Amino acid sequence: MSFVSPLFLWYFMPAILVAVLVLPRSWRNGIVAVGSLIFYATGAGAFTLLLLACMVVNFAAGPALEPDPWNARIEKRRRYLLLGVIGFDLSILLVWKYAGFATEQIAWFAQLFGGDFPVAELALPIGISFFTFHHISYVVDIYRGERPALRNPVSFGTYISMFPQLAAGPIVRYHEIADQLPQQRSHRLDDIAAGFPRFALGLCKKAVIADSLAPMVDACFSTPPEDMTFAIAWLGAIGYTLQLYFDFSGYSDMAIGLGRMLGFRLPENFARPYSSVTVTEFWRRWHMSLSRWFRDYVYIPLGGNRGGAAKTYRNLWIVFLLTGFWHGAAWTYVVWGVYHGVLLVVERATGKDVTPSTTASRLGRRALTLVLVIFGWVFFRAPDLGYAFTMIGDMLVPDFTGLSEVVEVALTNQRLVLLLVALAVFFLPAHPVTGPLLESARTKPAATLRVAVMTAGVVYAAILVATGTFSPFLYYQF
Repeated sequence: MSFVSPLFLWYFMPAILVAVLVLPRSWRNGIVAVGSLIFYATGAGAFTLLLLACMVVNFAAGPALEPDPWNARIEKRRRYLLLGVIGFDLSILLVWKYAGFATEQIAWFAQLFGGDFPVAELALPIGISFFTFHHISYVVDIYRGERPALRNPVSFGTYISMFPQLAAGPIVRYHEIADQLPQQRSHRLDDIAAGFPRFALGLCKKAVIADSLAPMVDACFSTPPEDMTFAIAWLGAIGYTLQLYFDFSGYSDMAIGLGRMLGFRLPENFARPYSSVTVTEFWRRWHMSLSRWFRDYVYIPLGGNRGGAAKTYRNLWIVFLLTGFWHGAAWTYVVWGVYHGVLLVVERATGKDVTPSTTASRLGRRALTLVLVIFGWVFFRAPDLGYAFTMIGDMLVPDFTGLSEVVEVALTNQRLVLLLVALAVFFLPAHPVTGPLLESARTKPAATLRVAVMTAGVVYAAILVATGTFSPFLYYQF
């Protein structure tokens, strides 16, 4: 089930909100947990059993991972249990997401020597990368003593399977939401009033802009390599840069808005990333919940920036190699992660990871950062490395032939207008960020924007959804 499907918008979401609003406050977690499993089962089918199995293992391990300062003998047992549970979680992820990729590489090497090796073909469970990271956050935070284990399976099920963030984030670390799980909602109507405009903003981003740009992007990235030109390559790269942002930030806005309507404060995931002056700043603004997860559970345990420059660079490389691989089992994602790792190391090594002091320097660095990010998205979207390098090569050689064919097929007047509107995100200031402003600010500009989004914007988006002109969220594939 997708947030932009008629089934969700006209039936599922209203039913959940009405139930949470009118039934006793103490029923909230139960309603959310059961509704979330129904939400997941409509899209994942039998994979719901895999999610439940992972939940059972992590919930059962939780109490035994709590530190006991009065009993030093249990420390080794806790450590082994933590490693065992994390190993279980990662093994589920590795098998279902990466077995096909791994066997493809083995089969390729086997063919070099005249051999044969079967390639595993496993369907990818929806949201497996996200609920795996939620489980790891849960057990690690308990082990560190940051929060106690949950004894109530309904509360645990609410955290792991909460439908706003189950399929594509944001990645909610356990210590961020633990204190919210037992709370009884005292201002339910206020939460709905604050959360719905945020949800509506995300719906507009996704249905009106991202989905309208998708045909143009698909046309550019399906151009045969021999027909690729400078103009087509740049149109596709810029179009995808905008499509991905409005698609994923739109999902995050919808998830945060839904969470707020249910009484939960989910973490922010985007903060005008294309306004960044450095690549380092970009990663503080893009998919922020993923960056924070890797910082807390990988970068800092590896030593972070302690231990000298060489170890810091090594840790950055490891984190972004894993970041690329987390997004997908393909060399394009690995190269994308390594590419960003290189940029971050170069910035840190040259002292260019700080914001320049002069306006001219900031504008120049902002333009450079945007171009570097756009080049990176080519790897992210391309079907394979060969296609990505061909496209990047064409982006470096000015040639405006061949654009008319793509324009005639994909760039309608409506999409051209929306492309120009979407391009505004490249020029907006870094602050204020629209989502949080729309959700909670009481200023007149915020109220005007709120009314505009919830009238013209959401009505138009709803019409597009009703006519079936929507597509799955891009991050569902991760």
